[in-house]
Amino acid sequence: MLPEISLNILDIAQNSISARATLIQITLETQTESSRLKVVIRDDGSGMSKETLDRVLDPFYTTRTTRKVGLGIPFFKQEAECTGGSFSIESEPGCGTVVTAEFCTDNIDCMPLGDINATIRSLVTMNPQIDFCYIRSVDDQSFVLDTREVKEILGDVPFDTPEVSQFLDQFLEENEAELSENK
Repeated sequence: MLPEISLNILDIAQNSISARATLIQITLETQTESSRLKVVIRDDGSGMSKETLDRVLDPFYTTRTTRKVGLGIPFFKQEAECTGGSFSIESEPGCGTVVTAEFCTDNIDCMPLGDINATIRSLVTMNPQIDFCYIRSVDDQSFVLDTREVKEILGDVPFDTPEVSQFLDQFLEENEAELSENK
């Protein structure tokens, strides 16, 4: 099991990358009053057949050739459900995949969110060929990082240049801090 929700998000997003997604949307919605965290990872990748979708929750099934087990999705499901939350996965060949996990954050079994900003920055800077839309909300406050908009501003400047990476860090940290202040 991965010790933080952000690392699970990284793992699921890596599945989207492997499925040749060109757009990955990651949404985190925190509802403080009801102690809920909803994570939605949506991609436009190759999707899965009904047969693959039926097997994806089996930890001894994987499409990877480098190992014989696929623990990411089964563990993410287990971690959400252990908190009293829920999990779902929907997919269709040629249309992409949507993974949704809801955590009860006041449950003792709920792992920490972890460094979600580092996860998002890593995904963006290490995969410049893919567009990411990160939507983060806490109660009625939210912000969006959409790499399509950033690419319009940057032109040909790559995301992995130190200045752009630093900008992404600062943008994510400032907006996350603002969400925390307004709780």
